[in-house]
Amino acid sequence: MNLTVIDNRNNNNLTSNLGTKWQLVTDTIMGGLSQGQLSLDKYKGKNCLRMRGNVTTDNNGGFVQIVLPLSKNNTFNASDYSGVELEVAGNDEIYNIHFRTNELWFPWQSYRYSFKAESAWKKYRIPFKELDKYKTFNEFAQDKIKRIGLVAIGREFQADLCLADIRFYND
Repeated sequence: MNLTVIDNRNNNNLTSNLGTKWQLVTDTIMGGLSQGQLSLDKYKGKNCLRMRGNVTTDNNGGFVQIVLPLSKNNTFNASDYSGVELEVAGNDEIYNIHFRTNELWFPWQSYRYSFKAESAWKKYRIPFKELDKYKTFNEFAQDKIKRIGLVAIGREFQADLCLADIRFYND
């Protein structure tokens, strides 16, 4: 099986194994009122990135997310992979993983997959072919991925999501 590690939390900063940095983004960039934080943490014995926040739909808001550009050179070619595997834990809420390619123009467009972050660590395999298109007619272009985001979105709730590992895989 062919794997490329995106981030396995083997360092003490926000830099991924790809050399790019994780960032927190909230709906305040478009007038929303959600608040969040991104921190380095240790949860149930594993180093992780931890996203916490208050997601509110007030003022047309509704998201808190952590995002990672996959390349310093605009796009990452994931044509050799079947999808992404991630290991997460959280507060038993539903979260999304969003992919953006350089073929998407508007910030609300993405390719999405939902998962439940249980209190125990759990691995999810997310095949690219199972991503849902959101507000785009474009097919997902694996060879043109710009960034990945882990997102608390769409409803009022307290977000608490830990990420220990994320990688591309090929069956």
